[in-house]
Amino acid sequence: MAIQNIGISKDIVFQAIVDSFKKLNPLVMIKNPVMFVVEVGTLITFILAIKPDIFGISTAGHGYNAAVFFILLFTVLFANFAEALAEGRGKAQADTLRKTKSETMAKVLQKDGTYQERPSTSLRKGDIVRVDIGELIPSDGEIIEGLASIDESAITGESAPVIKEAGGDFSSVTGGTKVVSDYIIVKILTDPGESFLDRMISLVEGASRQKTPNEIALTTLLAVLTLIFLFVIMTLVPLANYLKVNLDVATLIALLVCLIPTTIGGLLSAIGIAGMNRVTQFNVLAMSGKAVEAAGDIDTMILDKTGTITFGNRMASDFLPIVGISDEEAAMAALKASVKDDTPEGRSVVELANKKGIRWNEKDYKDAEIVEFTAETRMSGLNLKDGTAIRKGAVEAIKSYVAAHDGSIPADLDEKAKGIARAGGTPLAVAINNKIYGVIYLKDTVKPGLKERFAELRAMGIKTVMCTGDNPLTAATIAKEAGVDEFIAEAKPEDKIAAIKKEQAEGKLVAMTGDGTNDAPALAQADVGLAMNSGTMAAKEAANMIDLDSDPTKLLSVIEIGKQLLITRGALTTFSISNDIAKYFAIIPALFITVIPQLQTLNVMGLTSPKSAILSALIFNAIIIPLLIPIAMKGAKYRAMNANKLLSRNLLIYGAGGVLVPFIGIKLIDMIVSALHLA
Repeated sequence: MAIQNIGISKDIVFQAIVDSFKKLNPLVMIKNPVMFVVEVGTLITFILAIKPDIFGISTAGHGYNAAVFFILLFTVLFANFAEALAEGRGKAQADTLRKTKSETMAKVLQKDGTYQERPSTSLRKGDIVRVDIGELIPSDGEIIEGLASIDESAITGESAPVIKEAGGDFSSVTGGTKVVSDYIIVKILTDPGESFLDRMISLVEGASRQKTPNEIALTTLLAVLTLIFLFVIMTLVPLANYLKVNLDVATLIALLVCLIPTTIGGLLSAIGIAGMNRVTQFNVLAMSGKAVEAAGDIDTMILDKTGTITFGNRMASDFLPIVGISDEEAAMAALKASVKDDTPEGRSVVELANKKGIRWNEKDYKDAEIVEFTAETRMSGLNLKDGTAIRKGAVEAIKSYVAAHDGSIPADLDEKAKGIARAGGTPLAVAINNKIYGVIYLKDTVKPGLKERFAELRAMGIKTVMCTGDNPLTAATIAKEAGVDEFIAEAKPEDKIAAIKKEQAEGKLVAMTGDGTNDAPALAQADVGLAMNSGTMAAKEAANMIDLDSDPTKLLSVIEIGKQLLITRGALTTFSISNDIAKYFAIIPALFITVIPQLQTLNVMGLTSPKSAILSALIFNAIIIPLLIPIAMKGAKYRAMNANKLLSRNLLIYGAGGVLVPFIGIKLIDMIVSALHLA
């Protein structure tokens, strides 16, 4: 079973509520300095609610202190709930993955050459096991003998089996997958608890999640801001005494909580966890939150051509007749040469001919002799019962074939073939008996939609570089059609590393995809390396992300998720800090309006009373956290644009919104508090 998109079920919500109370443990809360300060304030107001004069300076009664206590308690619980909800979804995904683990028996090779059955949990690195048809592969390893179809749906969700064999880039196998044909001999490469599935479960449920550098930096900034406002509140006490204003402890705590960035402090961890969850929903396993975050800062993407930008199969693009032959005759000749060709190339010729309106009768070719393609002849075709010989293949091979049968070579054949080659395609000549009819234009087709995706990346300021072993002419043609910014032709593995290092030397972050052992050094060098699950163990070990679907273009989606993570964190931080402006106008006048009547001009919201103003600001501060949980979980809306436009947009929406929303919210709450006579 693949990593699933787990929704927010009732069970997850209930467990998150329970975990919200468990997280009140001070040893847990101290990891979040902002919310730890709120928790300390909650404890103090709880004491004041029981005995208001315990500190000798409080003048508020039981009711006011109790109200502040409950509001602060809910503030802490809401912050814990946001984190617990994000963790709960990850744990639900992990529970789903655990169902794929079972006590599998493994046939382990003994010194005498026999096989002995042992539990898979007892396997160690270096053990040799045999897996026959219908059996589960007991642990991660590498095929050292045999070839088999492997059902990897337990990991990827993809029902179609994949072929794995000893040697090459497709020899690694994953524990929990199933052999559906033949048998394989596997060398175990992991010890118990270190398998791919074990790591996947640990990462999905967040057990291994570490704070990213940006998250640590932001946490430090929030802690510094909290400390600054703590000193500000402390200086208010002597100022109030000088003005002969009695500031009770509960009010000072309420003021501190409203001024420190509690909103982003309560949501910061949930944003990071939810970002990891969004990656797993795309069937990508991120080895760390740092990798996801780095994806959001990528400046350059280096991509293979074959299988990533193009399908990797040459497809028929056009039929070019030679002089004296009509388009229909050339298309019919190509069709006849391909009706029994089951390769992707042959099927594409038939499809193109059908699109051009050329039809054929299968009965005419029922008893035809199929001439298979060989490296020696470099052509294929049919021999019909009436003696007609139909051939298609490399231009030079067809020319030799026709000449051997006393046919003539058209004067414009070489010119048409060279034109196709210059355009980055592959020419195949077609002949019937001793007559050449034309040339099939084959080209490696660019995947649909990629040009638009690359345009989006360009709008975000990300440069795309295509690496290919093709000659410069072919590479230039594909690069233009795909819409990449640059290309590296006739590229060798070391050229990829050189390209990555060159970009990094200019201060840029680089991402790339790969699946082979020869890609491992480049994957390790890149800031974001996405390895294919179908690739070698070396590639997967070198990368910091693994695509379970083995789709090289998935890197584009990963970058979008990384950017969405950064945008969400920045947007909610902007909103949180902007909130403080409205709170200043609500609380500061309320504290000193009795001794400084001129402060009434700052009471722009027209709040009812000092206590009502303080409670209203405090209540708004509490309820804004759960209201923002959906944004933290789903991420802020993502649009492809450059950094300056994105900054301006977020400042407008979340900055201006962060100023206006509290004014409206606090006023509405004040009206309710006054109507209920709570203050």
